[in-house]
Amino acid sequence: MNRLTSIAAIAVALTACAVHAAEQKYPTRPVRVIVTFPAGSATDIIGRVVAQKLTEYWGSNVIIDNRGGAGGSLGSAIGVKSLPDGYTLINSSAHTINPAIYAHLPYDTLKDFVDIAPLTGTPNILVTNVASKIKTIGEFVADAKARPGKINFASAGIGSGTHLNLEKFKLVTHIDVTHIPYKGTPEAYTDIVGGRVDYYFCPLAACVPFVRDGKLRGIAVSSAKRSALLPNVPTIAESGVPKFEFILWFGLWGPAGIPAPIVGKIRADTARALASADVRERLVTIANEPMDVKAEDFSKFVRQEIVDNARIVKAAGIKPQ
Repeated sequence: MNRLTSIAAIAVALTACAVHAAEQKYPTRPVRVIVTFPAGSATDIIGRVVAQKLTEYWGSNVIIDNRGGAGGSLGSAIGVKSLPDGYTLINSSAHTINPAIYAHLPYDTLKDFVDIAPLTGTPNILVTNVASKIKTIGEFVADAKARPGKINFASAGIGSGTHLNLEKFKLVTHIDVTHIPYKGTPEAYTDIVGGRVDYYFCPLAACVPFVRDGKLRGIAVSSAKRSALLPNVPTIAESGVPKFEFILWFGLWGPAGIPAPIVGKIRADTARALASADVRERLVTIANEPMDVKAEDFSKFVRQEIVDNARIVKAAGIKPQ
């Protein structure tokens, strides 16, 4: 081995040692979590709960950076361009929907991300303005069929979980309503309260306070069982749409290339956070439960969701944007 080769080998070894040391100490500075929907959205609420606990574990701040827009794909596009060092993560509820909604995403959903961890799931609740005469699913469906295309229905953006909930409901009930996409949940429920849009499948965590305070009317929840937070609000299934269920779920991703030991640490600590007593207690108050998906099975789950969501989008006749 000549002198130059020896120097190169030493340099490679030193670099490998430095990288390994950095992985062992991770994190040594604040970690940014890009939330792909606005502040106050269900995605944001869950992101902050998890971030607070990880800050406690790591002794480094986990900072929420809200980047809403384009059904969550705007924030994902920003995050995927970051260095794959574990210091920029992405919290989304629409990651597996956007490939079917947008024809030209600025990233490859399967190749450009690492699937880090499943977070939680929550039902949506169909809400309307309290001044509306509609109080049940049956009344809503009958009104929609009597006035095809005349009812305005909000979502948190094209490709959001609230949008897909609407499309699935339309397919099952054979109704025709006008979809009005918003930037996120706060903008959608503001216009519901103001009477500028008629209905919204609102993430339960975000809209429980408005229903309890009488600012919105809750018609039905999208889960298989009623929510303990609003026990008097029936499920869609028991309201005349048999077996209907839709759960909005959240996950954590990062740009592809994050070293495996760092991915493993984030995954393990996120699971520990979701299992902790104080976080579980907090999740109950916002109608969320940790997902019943093992971290090591998350990638398989993500890929199946991409297929299933594409099937719903195709059946609904939605043309990619």
